[in-house]
Amino acid sequence: MLNFLPSNLVGVIAVLLLSVNVLVWVSILFVFSLPKFLLPIPSLRRVLNRILHWIGENWIAGNSGWMRLTQKTEWDVQGVEGLNYDGWYLVVSNHQSWVDILVMQHLLNRRIPLLKFFIKRELIRVPLMGFAWWALDYPFLYRHSSEYLEKHPEQKGKDFEATRRACEKFAEIPTSVMNFLEGTRFTKEKHARQKSEYNSLLRPKAGGLALAMNVLGEKFNSLLDITIFYPDGVPTFWEFLCGKVKRITVRMKTIEIPQHLMHGDYEEDPAFRDVMHKWVQQLWKDKDMEIQTLREKA
Repeated sequence: MLNFLPSNLVGVIAVLLLSVNVLVWVSILFVFSLPKFLLPIPSLRRVLNRILHWIGENWIAGNSGWMRLTQKTEWDVQGVEGLNYDGWYLVVSNHQSWVDILVMQHLLNRRIPLLKFFIKRELIRVPLMGFAWWALDYPFLYRHSSEYLEKHPEQKGKDFEATRRACEKFAEIPTSVMNFLEGTRFTKEKHARQKSEYNSLLRPKAGGLALAMNVLGEKFNSLLDITIFYPDGVPTFWEFLCGKVKRITVRMKTIEIPQHLMHGDYEEDPAFRDVMHKWVQQLWKDKDMEIQTLREKA
């Protein structure tokens, strides 16, 4: 623990440790990712995917190491019992801060298969990280607005096609497909602009989730529904690095996915789309109530 040091110095140390961890594991990742893409042999690809996942898990373990060294956080976690490392999971969560990702990776590493996030396509340009996400088969999405698609109809469907290709790759090895259904981090400004009917959440988007179910429905063991709450206020990433996040509350629920949602056509079937929306909206109503309960107890 480095809590005896000034918080900004703790933040600098955390950044250095995070950076070293990235450089070490991304370098190793590069070595094993090259043959995967230069020699697209299915049997070799399956072996290399397992090695790349092992590298990813060790990378996350390194992050957990510097977190334990630099943070003095009180964790209140429920729902990690009984998770299956050898299964396929759909994972959904509310989204408030970049810290959310480290929280989930820290708690779920080696409890379920490596988390694969839906990532905005422009983030592929991020040095080192963009390559790492690409090498680990993270799905990159365009996420065009409805206004943009009206002006550029030729772009319609590209996100669904990218998601479909990524999910087909996930069939080769146990994977956890992670989706922030809100599509962006929650802020009061976004909440007001959207006129969300939820008190603590933005409106969920069901398309990516529906497509993942369509492609890999029979593979998924269940849906892991995660609620993250920061009792002392949502932290910035820098505040987290500086060790200023004293309490983190996480609730996880394993939910059986209804069979009738497994293989529906979200794009072309309005009736299925309506059923899917209602199911996701109920998930979000329950999550909103849970956040309110946690807030009252904080």
